Amino acid sequence: MDPATIIGLVVAFGALFGMMTMEHVGIVSIIIPAPMMLVFGTTIGVGLASGALSDTINSFKAVPGAILAKKSNPAKQIEDLVTIAEKARANGLLALEQEAEGVDDPFLKGALQSVADGTDGDELRELLEDEIQSRTATMRTAAKFFMSLGGYAPTVGIIGTVVSLTHVLENLSTPDKLGPLIASAFVATLWGLLTANLIWLPLGGRIKRVMELEIARMTLLMEGVLAVQEGTQPRLLGERLRAMVPKSQLPAEGKLVKSKKVSEDADMAA
Repeated sequence: MDPATIIGLVVAFGALFGMMTMEHVGIVSIIIPAPMMLVFGTTIGVGLASGALSDTINSFKAVPGAILAKKSNPAKQIEDLVTIAEKARANGLLALEQEAEGVDDPFLKGALQSVADGTDGDELRELLEDEIQSRTATMRTAAKFFMSLGGYAPTVGIIGTVVSLTHVLENLSTPDKLGPLIASAFVATLWGLLTANLIWLPLGGRIKRVMELEIARMTLLMEGVLAVQEGTQPRLLGERLRAMVPKSQLPAEGKLVKSKKVSEDADMAA
């Protein structure tokens, strides 16, 4: 799990409450039910109205998975694909059917099974690309949904403020009430900005980033399996796949060599 979202939100809300404490602003002064109900309810409502009911439900269901998403390990995936290529080169493509049985990743498992079944390379690429699109479709919709909420919320907050200011104008004859009424009127704008920038947009950005990483992961696996099907030499396959991955996501060369040596020593000991 990558804790970036949780850490980021804690820092953001912590800075907000820190500022309120330093400015001696009481938390109760912004926790006002009416504007909060307007901002949250109307924002989600217009988001629902702009799409399908299933889009809204699936978008909220995608939030826990995006926050708790496992960190990708491209180096391990490349190592596994090179091992698969070595076995296929030694025992033939039919051996991949047995190899697929020990794979936990459904995407890689299906790809290896298709290769073992003799699926044509062009057809397999098209099949896997379609599967990548279908597997990430929900995340794509969820990211778009929360980004749209981030756009609606500030405007909804302004609407709430305008409505409240209308009420303020009705009470001009009672000057002693104007201060609290004006202050509470701007709470709606505050919550519109807060929810947009501290909730909806970060969630949309997180889901989008997790989707991009998932697409990159499956694309790496797809290219690896297709190269195995073509009979690419294992060492060349490893270099080709590593070229597809940013260097920041791969271990340093010294660590990579050490890892290989440890693996070879373990094989010899076995």
